[in-house]
Amino acid sequence: MDPHLLRTYVTVARLASFSEAARELGYTQSAVSQHIAALENDLGLPLLGRRPVVPTPAGERLLEHAGSLLLRLDAARADLARFAAAPRGTLTLAVSPLALHPRTLGALPASGVTLRTLPRDEVPAAVATGAADLGLVDGLAAPSDPLRLPDVAPLTAVRVAEEPLAVVLPAGHPLAGRPGLRLADLVDARWLDAPEAGIPLDGLRAAHGGPAGHGFRTALLYEGTDTRTLGALAAAGHGLTLLPLSLADAIAGAVAVPLSAPRLVHRTELLHTGAEPAASAVELAACLVAESTWRLRT
Repeated sequence: MDPHLLRTYVTVARLASFSEAARELGYTQSAVSQHIAALENDLGLPLLGRRPVVPTPAGERLLEHAGSLLLRLDAARADLARFAAAPRGTLTLAVSPLALHPRTLGALPASGVTLRTLPRDEVPAAVATGAADLGLVDGLAAPSDPLRLPDVAPLTAVRVAEEPLAVVLPAGHPLAGRPGLRLADLVDARWLDAPEAGIPLDGLRAAHGGPAGHGFRTALLYEGTDTRTLGALAAAGHGLTLLPLSLADAIAGAVAVPLSAPRLVHRTELLHTGAEPAASAVELAACLVAESTWRLRT
């Protein structure tokens, strides 16, 4: 399967238009049509309806494979390009919002760093494809367990931080005086859905282990990445949220009640490709691992 043809197909399917795909890819519309026809001939199946331009059932199934296939190819190209690349004095660090601990920020070099905040699912891909030199990604995990990361490329993950979790409640909430809360007691509560700034509700449902899609109803959807806004929404009573205890404790007008069950922590990991990094990346990695030792002892 020719990856150039596959990339054209994905673009046409995403835009639902041959002409728009041609404009985005820099091809003529005729060339795009030829690419799609060649891919359909190769696979022996129609992949796109023409009026309207929508994937066929076979085309939908191909799309399920295409993203990971193309990402893996981009990651391989970037990995090999590192062998020929000249050393750089600058560093790009991709981070998910909840991986931005104040002491982590304090470990950054004084200059030469580009800090790029991304949704947590995009951080591994950014490192794999060379869009970032290093990545910091966070998530829920059992104590001392690694995060479950997408298999986008051979990446090395190093624990940087683990800390307890807390449910953020408005100061006047009936549960605010509890010494701890179980996730099972909060299944029917109304929650803030902040997939990029906080812990995704799907993660809470998976941790609770109830029926698929059950519980943890969305009271308000927040599509931003600012964790302070998320905390302010919880303090104002728009819904509950689960945050690292150090962050939850600092939210004005809210009460942070530790999560007592299940036994989960908020974990942050440093991602790199294993290739020889720039000196600034080595320095930052050393600082972050040292920070990990400090945080895990406190």
